[in-house]
Amino acid sequence: MMIKRRCLDELIELGKFNPVIGIIGPRQVGKTTLAKQFIQIIEKKCIYIDLEKPSDFEKMNEAEIYFQGHQDKCIIIDEIQTRPELFPLIRASVDEQREPLRFIILGSASPDIIRDSSETLAGRISYIELNPLSFSELKEINWQRHHFFGGFPNSILNTNDKQSKRWLDDFIKTYIERDLPLLGLSASPVLVRRLWEMLAWQNGNLLNATSIGKSLGLTNHTIKKYIQFLEGAFMVKTLEPYSSNVKKRIVKSPKIFISDTGILHRLMRINHFDELLGMPFLGASFESYVLQQVLSEKPDDLDVYFYRTHTGTEIDLLLTKAMKPVSAIEIKFTSAPKITKGFHQGIKDLKTKHNYIIVPESEKYPLKHHVSVCGLKVFLESELQNIVDKK
Repeated sequence: MMIKRRCLDELIELGKFNPVIGIIGPRQVGKTTLAKQFIQIIEKKCIYIDLEKPSDFEKMNEAEIYFQGHQDKCIIIDEIQTRPELFPLIRASVDEQREPLRFIILGSASPDIIRDSSETLAGRISYIELNPLSFSELKEINWQRHHFFGGFPNSILNTNDKQSKRWLDDFIKTYIERDLPLLGLSASPVLVRRLWEMLAWQNGNLLNATSIGKSLGLTNHTIKKYIQFLEGAFMVKTLEPYSSNVKKRIVKSPKIFISDTGILHRLMRINHFDELLGMPFLGASFESYVLQQVLSEKPDDLDVYFYRTHTGTEIDLLLTKAMKPVSAIEIKFTSAPKITKGFHQGIKDLKTKHNYIIVPESEKYPLKHHVSVCGLKVFLESELQNIVDKK
């Protein structure tokens, strides 16, 4: 099944002006498919280089000559993070002949991990981060299945549940044993798996690196370093607390989330959606799912934080525009939500006008204190894109 990704239009627009476009995201998320969809639309001739193919890898041993011989084409280089020495050569080629769409580079690591990318190509590259398939991109799949199996195409698009779980297990194993070491994470696979599983059990909660470090016999600094690698490989997400201009005792630790709920549930060895429904962990899992969908769908104008004080005030997701709070969101896996005292106080603290309790399924209806209850689908389709324009 070929699915048009939401960011394809953005990619087309960037291609009109930028000499280099970087498509980044986790392995197997659909970067190559997106690039091939793009090739079919644009008029410029393209060459595709897959650095996981030995023959293409060898071609890049003489990359400078290769680039000079194909200056009239768009050169697409997949898995660029395996050959960071190519970045200065790409820069030199672009500086010699600067025009739109000289290169498209695909990478399974963030620019922060591939330091040469962000530094060497500064002013020449624009990035698109490709997330797992969002709920709005999957028109014929219900939210329960999407929540449980996550958004990786090989998981969610497989109609055989056993095969989906097997693929997720293999994906986790490959990341631990091959991909993270290739990015420079020098830790044993057994240790990395234990860390990743412990982070799964902390999912949706404040990151407690000290506690994890004690359990694994590692320093706080080392744990944070390993988590940075996992985040740079798009496997975990740290959500920062909002604290600007708030005269309260604010929690300063970030929240930790596993970046895809399918991976989250496999790390926790949860085998069925019905099994998840009976677990106290359900609320944190649904919060993680909502966060993933909001991050995938939100307008660029909006940034996402959480808000929590030491006295119990809490907002699960806080949307800001130019650092000004515009929308407070509480996430509840229930059909009859109520406004909690902590959420109400958070709204008073930050004076947000567009406030929601997001539940799995519901039409939008109002409660008091400028709060509306909203099903996730309704929120994504009717509310999220409009928040930035509301006064």
